[in-house]
Amino acid sequence: MNKQLVILMASLLVITACAGEPTIDTTAELTHDGLAPINNSNFRDAWADPDIDFKQYNQIMLGAAEFEFRAVRKSATSASMRRSGTDEFWIDDENRQKLIDTVTEAFREELASAKGFTITDTPGPETLILVGALHDIVSRVPPDMLGRGEIYLASVGEATLIIEARDSLSGETIYRAVDRQNAERMGDFIVANRVTTWAEVRRLASRWATRLRTGLESIHE
Repeated sequence: MNKQLVILMASLLVITACAGEPTIDTTAELTHDGLAPINNSNFRDAWADPDIDFKQYNQIMLGAAEFEFRAVRKSATSASMRRSGTDEFWIDDENRQKLIDTVTEAFREELASAKGFTITDTPGPETLILVGALHDIVSRVPPDMLGRGEIYLASVGEATLIIEARDSLSGETIYRAVDRQNAERMGDFIVANRVTTWAEVRRLASRWATRLRTGLESIHE
């Protein structure tokens, strides 16, 4: 399984526009590496190099992908949830891999129709390196409920996404974003079982992947 494909989940945050046109605040204090904050970003925090024209890029190199799961006691169950009020549960190795595979598949399918960008393994003046991570991944579904029964939840899980886009020749970071996302059904509770839980994970991944494709395509429009 090519974990590098999962990095593209993060890269949807690179250039996706929101309800207002995103603008770089050149009057604000810069980060330690010269990035300025982006106003009207789709994400909690985002920064970009104010001197870079992203339209020069039409190829993507996949950088390293990192997955970090929140440290949760393995014994956490639905019974302990009711006693202690906890809503954070252990994700076993099988389900960790399934999460990675589910997200990877969703992005592979969506990116197959992307226009204006190609995936490459060769650095060049038109190539971005995308490096990203999912940190603090946590499940809200008791593991003993995945195979039997149902439970009503506002979210089946969440994670913090961190991404960087780097110029492939200089290695300079020209974009960074940090955002936390929930796998949830807006305005409604999820009846969580094995089928619906993974459906919500897939739904979130597909939504991210669509934003990635349209965001990347908009660069050259």
